[in-house]
Amino acid sequence: MMTMREIQKKLRKNNSKNYTLYIFCNFISLMLITAYSAMMFSPTVLKVLPEGGDSRKQVMAIFALACVGCVVFTIYAAGLFFRKKSKEIGTMMALGASKKRLAPALISETVMLSGLSSLIGTAAGIPFAWIIWQGFRLLVVDSEEMNLTFDLKCLWISAAFLVLVLAAAVVLALRYLGRTNIMDVIHEEHKNESVRPVGKKCGILGIVVLLIGAVGGYFGSAVYQSIFQAYAPVWINLLYVPVLIGLYMILLHTVVNGWTAHKNRYKGIISRSMMKFQGKQTVNNMLVVTVLVAGACFGMFYLPMTGGSQIMEANGRPYDYCFRYPADNTFASETNLKELAAKEGLSIDDYKTTSYIALGMDGEEEVEDSGNRYHMEYREFCNEARFLSASQFIHMTGEKITVPKGQYLAIGDNDGNTIFANDKATLLTNMTTKEQLKVKFGGVIKYGLLYGEVRYYILNDEDYAQAAKGLASQWIEGMTFFNIQSGDHYQFADHLYRKFIDSMDDKAPVAAFYDRVAKYGKDLKGETYWGDTDEMTKLSFDNPDSSEFRQFWTYMPKIRTLDQNDFMRTFAVFMMMFLFIAIICMLSALIICYTRCMTIAINNRYIFDDLKRLGASPKFLNKELRSQAGKVFSVPAIVGMSMMYLLYFMIMYANDNKLTPGELVNMGICFIVVLLFAAIIYGVYQKTLSKMRKQLAITKA
Repeated sequence: MMTMREIQKKLRKNNSKNYTLYIFCNFISLMLITAYSAMMFSPTVLKVLPEGGDSRKQVMAIFALACVGCVVFTIYAAGLFFRKKSKEIGTMMALGASKKRLAPALISETVMLSGLSSLIGTAAGIPFAWIIWQGFRLLVVDSEEMNLTFDLKCLWISAAFLVLVLAAAVVLALRYLGRTNIMDVIHEEHKNESVRPVGKKCGILGIVVLLIGAVGGYFGSAVYQSIFQAYAPVWINLLYVPVLIGLYMILLHTVVNGWTAHKNRYKGIISRSMMKFQGKQTVNNMLVVTVLVAGACFGMFYLPMTGGSQIMEANGRPYDYCFRYPADNTFASETNLKELAAKEGLSIDDYKTTSYIALGMDGEEEVEDSGNRYHMEYREFCNEARFLSASQFIHMTGEKITVPKGQYLAIGDNDGNTIFANDKATLLTNMTTKEQLKVKFGGVIKYGLLYGEVRYYILNDEDYAQAAKGLASQWIEGMTFFNIQSGDHYQFADHLYRKFIDSMDDKAPVAAFYDRVAKYGKDLKGETYWGDTDEMTKLSFDNPDSSEFRQFWTYMPKIRTLDQNDFMRTFAVFMMMFLFIAIICMLSALIICYTRCMTIAINNRYIFDDLKRLGASPKFLNKELRSQAGKVFSVPAIVGMSMMYLLYFMIMYANDNKLTPGELVNMGICFIVVLLFAAIIYGVYQKTLSKMRKQLAITKA
């Protein structure tokens, strides 16, 4: 005679694969969530992702998507586990065990399995993040900024997720135990989750709804702001909801109808029927995987979109070196530079230098009101700007321009973009004498070497002379361009950069966004200028290689060789964070696809056994397997990658209503990333097929 405990033990052993799959799903979910949250709240990462900045918002948005994906995945794994375990419960009930007797053991087993696997996953999360980070430092780039530290507050997210896992598992356990019909409990695993038939236009309508959501969500904030003169509230992001609805409709159409017309309605009837009758969970899984694949593409696209533009800009500069400096700094004199170059066996060529002035510009400023609203107010001292005369600009660049009297031109990048340039000014103010010059905006001049965090403008020669009259030295600066005649090298470029920093006075370095004119305007009104209180404006000469210093120092030189070689080091933390996003999202997507395919194999084992008995060949059985697994992998991959690729195209075009050559090159690199992801997904798909064949005892055709 076997005791009830021995029977339960034997049933568990017989169902060991189901237990293993459930433990694996919980472990992976908690490990990925813990790793992501550890990175997201790491002081190393937060230091270079400014609060309120787009980069941090993007990281938070993808984290939210990853959390939703892992929640759905975990609940699905628990549901699958108890569907399989229901046979154990039903068998024990059939042998006379009461629900009251089964409940304590079931709950304790559920809590132990869920809790232990989740705790181990949580414990593995931080080491997992550390290993990936250190691998990046070892194989790609290393710097002082890459010294990774963790804030253990991130574990609160893991704890909340662990509680959710336990709650879902206990609720599902009690739900299945509460069934009254023993036969229903026993045969629970064979119940189908079919989807209702949908119309032939469901897929096309889904594409339309998806596009409406993408366009509405992207432009919604700007439209709201322009209509109501208020910052867009958080709920405006609900405009993106049609994207998920459209995605669901597309995936539903794919599962139920497919995208190709079948002349013979019996062709592929077995695979289509299996997909339809188990389509509810398949569609739900596909939706989660699509979002995760899109998130992985978003993270990976960030790298070429940022890095490609920076490298192309550096390669296309007309001069190897560009120095800007206070008027009393003599480091960039021709004599000094030639002496330094001669020590390295190099020669200075095309040396050009000039001075320019800083003036105050008038304009409108956003003033915050209560209730998240704002209004525009005119400011006589709105912002500081640097001005060259037309002849100075021609001398330095060789570009032929004409600036009419009473007008000013903005210097944009090589594509003509002038983000944050003031094109509404009517008055320029000499900040020493307070004499003013009436002007109006005259257009944009393309010259990328003078485009960056500091904005430059050009005046007519007569207007420039009038504006500069009596200007104190602190409002005058110098500029030097030159090339290296016989080929530059990194050691000289780095040496020159550090010598230039040493030549500066003992005052703290000024950030490019610290505006002396705006501060003056605030002081006149007895108000505090934000730059005097914000830590973002605090830089130090002790950290000349930090990303903050190299991006935001007012006098940061543009040195081609240095910028080309140090790009990865300067932006390493940015690159690593978005690469980590791509890794986490892609891993989550692949694991969900693998789990779903193994579920299909387990649930449909009896169908494949029947097909074998009816004489189906290995070739036919493999074809049916590929049809099932292929859609689980291919549809979310194609939709997710296409959706994100098109979104990037839309963003690039919406920025300036055109696609520049540089942007097209970057999109080409992103397409290569898509192909790389496709190859990875295909490799995992082939491995999954092999596992499914082994599970179903099907030989490879």
